[in-house]
Amino acid sequence: MKRLRPYLKMTSVEDLWAHHTAVMAEFGFDRLFYAFNAFRGAGLYDNPEDALLLTNMPTDYIDAYVTGGMFRDGMMMRWAIKNTGSASWHRVYAEMANQPMTEGERAMRALNERHGILAGYTISFPMGIKNANAGIGMAVRRDLTQADADAIWTEHGADIETINHVAHLCILQLPATGQRTLLTPRQAEVLELVADGKTMQDIAMILERNVATVEKHLRGARDALGVETTAQAVRKASILNQIFRIEATPAAQPGAPLHMAGTVGQSR
Repeated sequence: MKRLRPYLKMTSVEDLWAHHTAVMAEFGFDRLFYAFNAFRGAGLYDNPEDALLLTNMPTDYIDAYVTGGMFRDGMMMRWAIKNTGSASWHRVYAEMANQPMTEGERAMRALNERHGILAGYTISFPMGIKNANAGIGMAVRRDLTQADADAIWTEHGADIETINHVAHLCILQLPATGQRTLLTPRQAEVLELVADGKTMQDIAMILERNVATVEKHLRGARDALGVETTAQAVRKASILNQIFRIEATPAAQPGAPLHMAGTVGQSR
């Protein structure tokens, strides 16, 4: 498929996301929200800072949905966590029609109505990591209805799913050169050496520092990542593309909205 070739040439998440939003807009889905979380506990995406998030939704919507925690009451979010595959929003809402809505769910529905996020599809990707989830919600243009979205899906759904699966796999592999860096260069370097199997003494020798200094950098890395152990820090930093980063490439062009690991950088 010709549409897939550009994805295979991308060198950063920002560039890929800018391209992906443009491709989905061609199909009529002009507002997207992608989420990947490999640290989910008993709750629903307990801490947004642990997730890799990409979106071109309006900033005020993201402030309420992510920062305000309203995502926990999103019906499509709940569906994506429990299922894999694709689903029409009408189908999911219909399946839950007999269940009384909570106050949070009513507030979430009202937020969507204010922003015209009323019709679309959600794809939940299969994951091979325990407690991990990934999915993308796609709203159609304001002038389109759910019937229009279903018609688009009938004609192009297989291609749309394939493109989104490729985009998802690419996102997990690419560095995010423009995101807020959680770690200092030294903290990242020390975690990389730990991941390579080096001991504290090895790292101290390589960096020409003492062990106490190495431990200080590891402590700072754990604090920055919000974890308790160095093993957790290595895992989280790796998944959030905070270590083993390639040299930065030119920043994405304006119009490439990005929200990742708690940082919003969207174009309006």
